[in-house]
Amino acid sequence: MKFNFQILLFSLFTTGWVSAQQSCYWQQKVDYQMEVEMNVKNYQYDGAQELTYTNNSPDTLTKVFYHLYFNAFQPGSQMDARLQDIQDPDGRMVNNLGTRENPNYESRISKLKEDEIGYLKVTSLKQNGKKLNYQTIGTVLEVQLNKPLLPGKSTQFSMDFEGQVPVQIRRSGRNNAEGVALSMTQWYPKLAEYDFEGWHADPYIAREFHGVWGDFDVKITIDKDYTLGGTGYLQNPEEIGHGYEEEGQKVKQKGRKLTWHFKAPNVHDFTWAADPNFIHDKLKAEDGTMLHFLYKDNDEYKDAWKKLQPKTAELLAYYNEHIGPYPYDQYSVIQGGDGGMEYAMCTLITGERNYESLVGVTAHEFAHSWFQFVLATNESQNEWMDEGFTTYISVLAEDKILNKNSDHPLSSSYRNYNYIANSGQEQPLTTHADRYRTNMNYGIGAYSKGSVFLAQLGYIIGEENLAKTLKRYFQEWKFKHPTPNDFIRVAEKVSGAELSWYLNDFTRTINTIDYAIEKVEAKGRNTEITLKRIGLMPMPIEVEVTFKDNSTQKYYIPLEMMRWEQSDNGKQLEDWGWGHPTYSFEIEKSKAGIKKIEVDSGQLMADIDRDNNVWEN
Repeated sequence: MKFNFQILLFSLFTTGWVSAQQSCYWQQKVDYQMEVEMNVKNYQYDGAQELTYTNNSPDTLTKVFYHLYFNAFQPGSQMDARLQDIQDPDGRMVNNLGTRENPNYESRISKLKEDEIGYLKVTSLKQNGKKLNYQTIGTVLEVQLNKPLLPGKSTQFSMDFEGQVPVQIRRSGRNNAEGVALSMTQWYPKLAEYDFEGWHADPYIAREFHGVWGDFDVKITIDKDYTLGGTGYLQNPEEIGHGYEEEGQKVKQKGRKLTWHFKAPNVHDFTWAADPNFIHDKLKAEDGTMLHFLYKDNDEYKDAWKKLQPKTAELLAYYNEHIGPYPYDQYSVIQGGDGGMEYAMCTLITGERNYESLVGVTAHEFAHSWFQFVLATNESQNEWMDEGFTTYISVLAEDKILNKNSDHPLSSSYRNYNYIANSGQEQPLTTHADRYRTNMNYGIGAYSKGSVFLAQLGYIIGEENLAKTLKRYFQEWKFKHPTPNDFIRVAEKVSGAELSWYLNDFTRTINTIDYAIEKVEAKGRNTEITLKRIGLMPMPIEVEVTFKDNSTQKYYIPLEMMRWEQSDNGKQLEDWGWGHPTYSFEIEKSKAGIKKIEVDSGQLMADIDRDNNVWEN
């Protein structure tokens, strides 16, 4: 029989190549040059965009997609339809025509008039100077390339577009409830991300975002009375003024409008806000980062904004220490939007708050500069990684800098998770952010269960290993798009434990943790304690025995599938294999006798029924 060595060699080569591609990380790159001119009377603007897009994937691309987010703010959009369909719509986006007990929600988007809607209209689009065929489908622009983009190659896209800023309803918009003129988020045609899973051209329905890393060069022309702040470094402060010029520097202003020129290196979004009555304060942090604060001139809240500024510097120091050094030279806290939302090098927050509320919202949004704007997870698919990790670290930071000294700072996250886990309504954290049945499900899953994921990981591998994991995760994955698997692999490398079971059960299923003390009985000179696993999710177990003289002894039961144990966590017992529903061990009787036995006395395990965790004599 003849053997075809050519076929064998080809088979071996292609198999190895595919295997290598699956394990090799890559990400796309896009560089933006944009010029936009804003009409502050009718809130319409004209823009020109030049993109250089580099295909670092192993695939040949025959099409691309852009996000046109402002098109969501039109009657009949998918965002409008979802507001009318979901049982608990975002209160900022609806009018309640009924009562609190019997609400009758009306979508605010459905009532927008022609001069109040948002839109982005592409009027011209070319690839390397040649016109392209494209069509707008809601909030997505579908583009057929004239020439396929090969792996490792770059191409140029030239676009002219028109936009109208919607009445402020969600995140973006004009004239928000506090009177901020322009909150310009998701305001430009933004190239969609293509990664190892393919295109992420999600319609804008409710949630958050995923973007391509690149450099931005943006010029914004606007009425000279307006002060701007946002993403990027201002290139022409001598022409602008408004608090950006250096002390003693003469500002050159000509005409009725000014052009603000910003550059932002290595970001995946560009945001700005503007108002004619912004106060602009600056504070240089200990690490050299320039902190900018832009807020309305309102006597009632001005003192709170002043007090916020040194606390923001403290937050920066906390995150630098516990995650990794902030990589940009500036950060801006800007009044705008409809609550609090993170963006590249800045955040927009509502500003009519007391001091503690300002610190709280800034703590959360600032932490997103690490967990999303440097560690750029896909927020639509893994929303719990940015919201949950941010909740975890910001709650700890706030507790520290406000001197709250809570015994269990994340207890509210545990309570929220416990509620949803026992409600029968929980959905797994693999649910797409737009696909949660209710906003409550999304909020508890993304924010609360996501933060519990980290806190509970500290229970599993120890707080010291968790702290090392966060820092190593930042170092290995900054300026990339990490996935849940990437994070858990870092935790494994740091700790030495096998942790795929934890990622799987806690994020990909709705399996719950429930361990009980089934019985305690005399066994000769000893006492035998029998534990029972009621929930499907496995865990290593800590048991604390309190004797009647108030002395205590901890016992640690390793989880067999972890292939690891916390050697400094009390008396080490034999492993517990998940397949065994019960586990018994004996302890020596104390002369004082046993007063209490408790599973997980530190309450860092997300046990859904703590009543059966305690036995008392």
